[in-house]
Amino acid sequence: MENGHRTVRQLHYLPALGAAYGVEVLSFARLREMDGAGARTRPQRPDFHVLALVASGRGGHVADFETYHLRAGSVVWIRPGMVHRWSDVNGVDGPLILFRPGFLPDLGPTPAWDLSAPATWHLDQPLRPLALLAADHLRGEHDLAVRVPRLASPALLSHLLAALVLRILPAEAATPTAGGGRCHDVFLRYRAAVEEHFTEWHQVADYTRVTGYDRRTLTRATRAAAGVGAKEFLDQRTLLEAKRLLAHTDLPVGRCAQRLGFRDAANFTTFFQRGTGQSPSTWRTADARALVSRDLPSGPSS
Repeated sequence: MENGHRTVRQLHYLPALGAAYGVEVLSFARLREMDGAGARTRPQRPDFHVLALVASGRGGHVADFETYHLRAGSVVWIRPGMVHRWSDVNGVDGPLILFRPGFLPDLGPTPAWDLSAPATWHLDQPLRPLALLAADHLRGEHDLAVRVPRLASPALLSHLLAALVLRILPAEAATPTAGGGRCHDVFLRYRAAVEEHFTEWHQVADYTRVTGYDRRTLTRATRAAAGVGAKEFLDQRTLLEAKRLLAHTDLPVGRCAQRLGFRDAANFTTFFQRGTGQSPSTWRTADARALVSRDLPSGPSS
């Protein structure tokens, strides 16, 4: 991001020495130990997945403008590109898993792949011991791979991660949606194209060329997988990035518009106002005030 006091720290996947398998298993306690300066409380944007399961304690984090309260059984999934910060995890314990995009096997069009899905949900009590057991199994295999590289199995680590993900996904989301098969493949291709080109192309027609599918097919597949049409899916992705730029950088509105591929600030303002009901400047001011409010102390940590 550009210089200025409202900037986001970009985090890149840098595994610990000997842990170059695409996944690393830590804990909240280890995070606090490594981060004595408290950088975890400032906005950061990882280019990898962060998956955490709260085993005990209470705390909080903020992800893409939503504040989440953490307690035993909370699941946190920070996906690549999300802006988040651990606002308070001083009293939280549990496994913390970092992994690269592409390391997790394809589980279908579930929230595992939905970049706009909620970053936190709660795991029912009967499932928590099984989820922690799955995380512990992954940790054990990972530790073995680090200690004895000749016994390392990236495929095993990948499948153990998949088992953990399937255990912690909400029950209604663990099964792929009804639009599987060809619809699933169409959506995956469209979603990948949107992620690559949304700062250049703002019309679904632009994506028919690179995906090889017509607008009707893209809309049908996107609605089956994501619950919205192709145009709304594209607009939501652009709007989310606009909010990230406005909230976490000092870029003028005109520069934000340029970054997102709009011809001028007026077109960007019209798009943003249609999606939020506010002008970019008004929304930015309101978010800054909300950030100050979220940071006000509410009492001692658990």
